[in-house]
Amino acid sequence: MAKITLYYLLVISIILASCKNSNKKEDQVSNRPIYKDIPYQQDYSIKYNLTNDEQISKAYMDRNGVIQILSDKGILRTHDGQFLYPGALVEDKTYRTLTDKNINGFTLYKDQFVYLDDKAVLSNAWAGNLYLSHDLPNAKYLAGGENFDFLISDGKTLEFISNDKSPWTIEINDKVLALLYDSQNKIFWILGTHSISSFDPAKNKFNTIPQEEELTAFTLFKAKLILGTSNGYFKINTTTGKREGNIRNRLPVNNITAINIINECLWFGSPQGAFKLSSDGKFDYYYGKRWLPSNNIKHISQGKDGSVLIVTDAGLGKIVFKNMTLYDKAQYYEKQVRDRHIRLGLNASLVDMDNGNIDSGRLSDSDNDGLWTSMYLAGQVFRYAVTQSEEALQNCRESMEAMERLFNINPVQGFPSRSFERSGYTEKLSDPERWQHSTDPKWDWKATTSSDEVIGHMFTYGVMAELMENDLKDRAIILMDTLMSHIVSNDLYMVDFDGKPTTWGKWNPDYVNERPKMVGDRKINSSNIIAMLQTAYHFTGKEKYKKKAFDLMTKHGYLENLMRPMNEIATAPSDADDWSKMLSESWNHSDDEMYFLGYWGLYNYALNDTLKEKYKKSIIDHWEAERPEKDGAWNIMTAITGTSTFDLDEAIWYLQQHPLDLITWDIKNSHRKDIEFISPNFREQTIKEVLPPDERRIQRHNGNMFKLDKIGSDGTEEYSAGDIWLLPYWMGRYIGVISEPQ
Repeated sequence: MAKITLYYLLVISIILASCKNSNKKEDQVSNRPIYKDIPYQQDYSIKYNLTNDEQISKAYMDRNGVIQILSDKGILRTHDGQFLYPGALVEDKTYRTLTDKNINGFTLYKDQFVYLDDKAVLSNAWAGNLYLSHDLPNAKYLAGGENFDFLISDGKTLEFISNDKSPWTIEINDKVLALLYDSQNKIFWILGTHSISSFDPAKNKFNTIPQEEELTAFTLFKAKLILGTSNGYFKINTTTGKREGNIRNRLPVNNITAINIINECLWFGSPQGAFKLSSDGKFDYYYGKRWLPSNNIKHISQGKDGSVLIVTDAGLGKIVFKNMTLYDKAQYYEKQVRDRHIRLGLNASLVDMDNGNIDSGRLSDSDNDGLWTSMYLAGQVFRYAVTQSEEALQNCRESMEAMERLFNINPVQGFPSRSFERSGYTEKLSDPERWQHSTDPKWDWKATTSSDEVIGHMFTYGVMAELMENDLKDRAIILMDTLMSHIVSNDLYMVDFDGKPTTWGKWNPDYVNERPKMVGDRKINSSNIIAMLQTAYHFTGKEKYKKKAFDLMTKHGYLENLMRPMNEIATAPSDADDWSKMLSESWNHSDDEMYFLGYWGLYNYALNDTLKEKYKKSIIDHWEAERPEKDGAWNIMTAITGTSTFDLDEAIWYLQQHPLDLITWDIKNSHRKDIEFISPNFREQTIKEVLPPDERRIQRHNGNMFKLDKIGSDGTEEYSAGDIWLLPYWMGRYIGVISEPQ
């Protein structure tokens, strides 16, 4: 009884506070962090596919930027190729005399190509003067020494050749896998399957250090030999010949096939992709066709332009690192959206692509066309508010026309369609059973609109009404009033063409409070409807919206519902109804999206300051629960409350780490040994720390960021950056937590 009394005292205080909306200033944000938008390194891939059945083993780039690849059928070179448009590996016919030679070995020496055939080490650089004959007709490994001298091997015998010294030969009791030269100690290192050997050409001295592990690859870095095995890697001091530390085998993949040092970083190849050891001790993982023609890595080398060349059994992947600001990235994504993601003014995905070919896809309808377009449109409104860009304004106008048509293409007053399309294609569209004929015989519309779309509509209309000072402001207010009038007049239900509520468009207390308190739908529906009613009241001034909001909070417990801490959201008890059990099987990430879009109206248009402070507490409580996902949009949305602790660094990490390539390539991470798995849980968080966006599947904000694999849609779809990336970026610019480019 005491709790009930306290609750109603609280309600009375809220009502009294609402009678005189305070003119108190917003929370002070002077101590809020701001990211200075300076250039960072953005990586992307240019792929070159094999066109024949060659087997390739190595690739290098010379000082002129030319790339050559060693194959079992001679030297290949790259043809064409740019980001999102793969090139090919073709026969290099540049030197006719080279095509006739039996080239089995290949390296880069003093930034020039050097070849090893059955007779000599030779090059076309240095006016062709390098030609050193040898006596190993099956030689395939070579390394260049101090002064145009070379160590070569056929896998069993080593031969040192030089213009100044007599040849030196030795047969070793192991299988040679690779050779390299140590310029600091002026010796050659020889990798065997179970040994590391050294050769000093000045003294013709040879020494072997047996190893227990089966070795697979090696490189030299800061007086240390880095040795790869089938189960990790370890280090040997080149001065003492002794091992340093234990083998490291918590890698993305422990079976090492290639190692190299590139820009002071260790790079590894494996049968399941490539990875780089970063300065923070973590690994950047390059898996799948987002980065590589295939995952079976043969060789890794450094390009003279700062790129990384990765040879696979299906072709060459060139990882490019480009200095960009977030603004530069935004400009790329703006073009991506306008070039191939606008369908009838709606923000859409490109589907039915052939192996990532963006020119082969088609624009697809979606259940959530209204939602994805709302998020893109809001981002363009923020962009216009920040930049006064005429392009952004025109984008707003075109998408607003589509949003308006979602309403007027169907016969139900105030009801926004999910989507619309020209008639005659219904059976070919998504969910054909949901499509209805319009009164215009040339068009069909999609019914059963859900709460996801509704909160998206109200979010963007609120943003537009607040930030636009033109006809778009008035049009936004008309739509929000039209939509909310439908909901209020239908007893807080979204009523479809058949006169029945849609499955998810339900905010009536009979539905909301039927759910047990720990079921998320009780909290989310309460939070969303109060946010929408507040938004409608703020811009229309119609008392019916304010009255309904207070009625829900004071008589039906909606304030208590929306204030319920996130740590109390859980599975329904065993005696709950089946619908509640289904709703609470696990954490609903679509609900997270709906919450945060609703927070714009919940906080900004609070009916009084007392409520505003309570809403802030609820928003930050939700943000605390979401922090492990490091979602850029949710972190930046939380900043509207004025809090200084909203993980700005993680929001920038999200924006920087997002791949430029938004194609749905197959992704796999569940095999990785460098990630820490945790026990199954309600939130479906699989690992302790979320992976970067460029190492996981392409997904919108309503997906589980901890899902490790996605197999089966390899290169068939490209997502729009409009809702995924541009919304949080431009919101951050508008709020002031991201600066203009520096």
